[in-house]
Amino acid sequence: MAGKYELLCLENPLLDIQGVGNQALLDKYELKANDAILADPEKHMGIYDDLIQNYKAVLIAGGAAQNTARGAQYILQPNSTVYIGCIGKDKYGETLEKITTEAGVKAEYLYDEKTPTGRCGVVITGHNRSMCTDLAAANNYKVEHLKEERIWKQVENAQVFYVGGFHLTVCVPAIKALAEEAAAKNKPFILNLSAPFISQFFKDPLDEILPYVDILIGNETEAAAFAESHNIESKDVKKIAETIANGPKKNTKRSRTVVFTQGTDPTIAVTAKESGDVEVKEFPVHDIGSEKINDTNGAGDAFAGGFVAGIVQGKSLDTAIDMGQWLAKLSIQELGPSYPQPKQTYTAS
Repeated sequence: MAGKYELLCLENPLLDIQGVGNQALLDKYELKANDAILADPEKHMGIYDDLIQNYKAVLIAGGAAQNTARGAQYILQPNSTVYIGCIGKDKYGETLEKITTEAGVKAEYLYDEKTPTGRCGVVITGHNRSMCTDLAAANNYKVEHLKEERIWKQVENAQVFYVGGFHLTVCVPAIKALAEEAAAKNKPFILNLSAPFISQFFKDPLDEILPYVDILIGNETEAAAFAESHNIESKDVKKIAETIANGPKKNTKRSRTVVFTQGTDPTIAVTAKESGDVEVKEFPVHDIGSEKINDTNGAGDAFAGGFVAGIVQGKSLDTAIDMGQWLAKLSIQELGPSYPQPKQTYTAS
């Protein structure tokens, strides 16, 4: 049976150029071991060729929400996921489209004739990954593409919306259009905080979208950056999640849930209650021997993919988080943000 394309994802499609580096490489480009930044035209443009020529870099389909879309589709029935973003008319763009389509995701790209496909330099050091992104074409997404009749029909058809926070640097009107559609039709709207710099430098667009967010996903460093930029006194991840969960909300039919992963520490989920109280849950992560960890690039995207698949399937919060942890565990045993073949089937832990 053909699927219904219930999940619609929006963000920045990128080609990951990933190599195993060292401290010297990080120092050369002034990068931190576990971070995600936008490339500075003055400082960072050499890193992509450097990785390819000197660090045996591999090319992998990237862009956080695109990784998440592939992860969700890995679990869901065929024809369940649509992904939207902007790419260039070039070989990198063709590579991205091929990988995305082969994963069963329906790619609805806006094609930029003049700008190359965006790329992300990924430097792996130990179990850390440092990402340096040149958005290029991904930066040129326009809300007009979303509003085209053919695309908007797919928006109306979708039952769950997932937006990667990196898109807050690109096209807030497109995010707002999805958010308003979700609120009006009482469909879950999920946002990922994506990186510390989003809360730090794109606070205003983040705050414009937050009232529409039914589920917010992030990790402990993103939680800390959010707390700092929003004057939340606490450094406790649970307390930060509680404050966000109880924030202003457009669609009052749904309570807000905040989910923070913490690497190997338990995942925290906080849900606001009508009484003004909150429900706090902790989920220990699935154990994995460090010798099995191949690569943590995309682990957070994989968690989001499994989690969102659970939401699309109407699973409980507990099961959705377990699905996220299951998929993240599979992904970190692969190279880059990818998933094992032949497909494995989720079973509750």
